[in-house]
Amino acid sequence: MLVIEDTPLIGIKKHKSVYLMAVGGAAYLVSKAIKKAKVVAFADMGMEAIYEFEVEDMPVTVAVDSTGESAHVTGPAIWKVKIEEMDSK
Repeated sequence: MLVIEDTPLIGIKKHKSVYLMAVGGAAYLVSKAIKKAKVVAFADMGMEAIYEFEVEDMPVTVAVDSTGESAHVTGPAIWKVKIEEMDSK
């Protein structure tokens, strides 16, 4: 089991941030949803800088929420149970 304090997710939880993910190939739609962008840290790193975005109708999924819960952990756990239930029928 993933322990939040042992991962980089602790920063997301500590700062009440979120980490978003998009379906591959959706870059055009994601870019059109960004209405305003501002660099808030590490400007010298170019595209790797940290940005604050103002968005509208952005086609993304929350991968890690502000409590540190990760879809990469909860998703597989939920589907593992569902698959086991289907296999037992």
